[in-house]
Amino acid sequence: MRILLDTNAYSGWKRGNAGLLGIVRESEHVLVSSVVIGELLFGFRLGSRYQHNARELREFLDRPCVSALPVTAITAERFGRIAAALRRRGTPIPTNDVWIAAQALESGADLVSSDRHFDLIDGVARVEPEG
Repeated sequence: MRILLDTNAYSGWKRGNAGLLGIVRESEHVLVSSVVIGELLFGFRLGSRYQHNARELREFLDRPCVSALPVTAITAERFGRIAAALRRRGTPIPTNDVWIAAQALESGADLVSSDRHFDLIDGVARVEPEG
């Protein structure tokens, strides 16, 4: 399985959530959005352990089965399409999550997230971790 971790999925994995540990362990390829990396670094900077948390994130991203996923022109096109569709339906979601959904669609990965608003986006396969 090819997965894309949302911010809450990475955080849950770091906290040792058994469901997330299993999903990551069983995945052939783990993708982390550049948007998620930005959200994580933002959160780390607000905390008292920035260096420690940033180092652990770098170590995770350096794993052979893990790749950072950049925002591309295709991502931007999908972002525009998704955001417009959500707005027309009156169901907007946080902007960063639209970018993450666009990357999930672009990469063909299952999105691992506890955020149910991703279910509002056609074509996004969301995996909700247990526990």
